[in-house]
Amino acid sequence: MTTLLVIAKEPRPGRVKTRLTPPYTPEQAAALAAAALTDTLRAVAAAPASRRVLVLDGRPGPWLPPGFDVVPQCAGGLDERLAAAFAACSGPALLIGMDTPQVTPELLTVEPDGCDAWFGPAEDGGFWALGLAAPDPALLRGVPMSRSDTGAVQRARLVAAGLRVRDLPPLRDVDTATDAEVVAATAPHGRFAAELARVRGEHARAGVRR
Repeated sequence: MTTLLVIAKEPRPGRVKTRLTPPYTPEQAAALAAAALTDTLRAVAAAPASRRVLVLDGRPGPWLPPGFDVVPQCAGGLDERLAAAFAACSGPALLIGMDTPQVTPELLTVEPDGCDAWFGPAEDGGFWALGLAAPDPALLRGVPMSRSDTGAVQRARLVAAGLRVRDLPPLRDVDTATDAEVVAATAPHGRFAAELARVRGEHARAGVRR
């Protein structure tokens, strides 16, 4: 079975989802981040896995379900932190972030049958999932992160290494308020959609009071 990794930040105001501010306050953005992380971890908890690991920048909170090992992120850029997460795995591993609360257990159910890697492209040009049948940190180190070509560069790195890559469906990251609306509509029964509705109402009431 596969190790499922989630790389995340503790959802604290001013540290997460800063592109949601404005229109939302840092506290509202953090609440949305916590909801996104909750949905993500629930999907991982429901997917088959040999181990579930939260690679965390910060401290665990009430959003963490049982059954997860929590390890701290290493120092360095995102490529180094992703590489370190894979370096701690001895068998097949699939890593995702906290920005796709619409992810489902079915999307995370992967086995290395006829492929060496899994790649989940994000609509913004990055990637929401990366899996390696035989984790090799060198496949991530030096990949430029948070750019419109990050996904293309990372996938090309896998292919250049001679890996057989299986593509997963593209998903949309939650970065902006528009992303939040689209993703919530995709998964209307999740915690994220409910929190967005609450925050949207709170934001509207604040506008009326002004």
